[in-house]
Parts: sequence; structure tokens; C-alpha cells
Amino acid sequence: MTDSVRIRPAAAGDAGLILSLIRELADYEHMLKDVTATEADIRATLFAAKPSAECVIAEQGGKPAGFALFFHNYSTFLGRPGLYLEDLYVKPELRGRGIGKQLLSHLARLALERGCARFEWAVLDWNEPAIRFYKGLGAQMMEAWRINRLTGKALEKLAAS
Repeated sequence: MTDSVRIRPAAAGDAGLILSLIRELADYEHMLKDVTATEADIRATLFAAKPSAECVIAEQGGKPAGFALFFHNYSTFLGRPGLYLEDLYVKPELRGRGIGKQLLSHLARLALERGCARFEWAVLDWNEPAIRFYKGLGAQMMEAWRINRLTGKALEKLAAS
């Protein structure tokens, strides 16, 4: 029998752990070179008086098993908030044990408790295991929508215009 999974809100003392898990996720997604966040950044943005996002940690047997980092967005059409999942990660050796589903179920309950009308996230188009997992949960792939992003010089240029 496997140890039960405990999901808990992250605390400021978890900043290093969160960054470590973010790096593991980025490595899996072939994007490790893009991670510039520091432990101080995580602490300042997630645990400030007005946090930019929230994080929950999944533990199995008292050890970190994964995390979910999320924030609120807003639907003008529905006139209600939503919950947006930025990152979901379960350590590779612990996948297939239901930890990812437990993290998502936890966030779905949180979304409903907070009056959110929807729960959304993005998935890389090559990540077939994740796509199958999400579809198995009943998630609808929003094929008509494309994510747009401005960073660095492009962001600065638009801000200056």
C-alpha cells in the first residue's frame, strides 16, 4: 500500500522547494534555460502581502511529490472569476499514482468554493501523456484559441508606444 497524499498550501519557507520543482518541470518541458526565477523572486511574488499567485504542495510519505501553481483570472462574458493553473508537476517516479488528479481535484474544489465559473490551463502540444490525462478528466481542448505573449524588448516597445 502506498502512503497517502497530503496537499497543503505552500508557505514562504517552501520557496526553495517550489523553485526546485519549477526547474524539474522546465527540464521536462525542454525549457530549463528559460528559468531565470530565483528563490527570492518566488518568495517575493508568492508570499507578499498581495501575492501574484498561489501554490499547493503534494506530499507523499512526508516528502514532496509535486506542486500546482495557480492564480485568478476573470471572465467578462460570465462576470465571474476563474482559476488558471500555471504549472502542474508530479515527480516522474511518482506519476501514475493519482497525485496529479488529486492536485487538480483540490484546485477544482477551491475554484468552486471561491465562486469561479471555470478552471483553465494550457498544455504543450507535444505532451501527449498530459493531453490524454486532461481529456480523461473531461477537459475540453480549446482548439480555436491561441496564446499570445509579449516579453523582453517586445513588451518594452509596446509599453513605450
